[in-house]
Amino acid sequence: MNRKPTALVVFILLIAAVVAGCKQQQQSQWSQGQAGQKQVVAPPAMVRSPAEIQQLEAIAKANAGNANAWIALGNAQMDAQRFAEAIISYQRALDLDPKNVDVRVDMGTCYRGVGQPQRAIEEYQKASKIDPRHPMAQMNAGVVYAYDLGRKAEAIKSFEKYLELAPNAPNAAEIRGEIQKLKGK
Repeated sequence: MNRKPTALVVFILLIAAVVAGCKQQQQSQWSQGQAGQKQVVAPPAMVRSPAEIQQLEAIAKANAGNANAWIALGNAQMDAQRFAEAIISYQRALDLDPKNVDVRVDMGTCYRGVGQPQRAIEEYQKASKIDPRHPMAQMNAGVVYAYDLGRKAEAIKSFEKYLELAPNAPNAAEIRGEIQKLKGK
């Protein structure tokens, strides 16, 4: 029996599961950041098991030239709040696909998770240069500016740009409220 098709199917299914989890994580990120908690990404229900991460790591190493394998590993590590490891995986993905804006944004979030907010901002800025219409780069930058760097003017600017790009986002009202708080109104 040929194992390659089976491994490929497993790989595709794992990537699909991780991508779905990452999208849900991205939506929950704002509410966790605004409370000032250290937890910056996935709630406990999203945390990946060590076995799943080991399996994704083996797949990524076996397919070192496949950016999606490194992205899947980075996403799982990020969901498990293993931010330093996720940064390494995301960097390997970016070495293969340097214009991947979503990976840049996620890597920025991981830099925030390891206590390097300025590096997070740098990644969000790189993402915005590649795709000026990427709303999450703006929203995440606003969170870091407001809650980690205490730079209200830049936070307001980033949040306003986010609302310009995603006026009907599910968290639009919440973001508008944050802007008002930052403006002192």
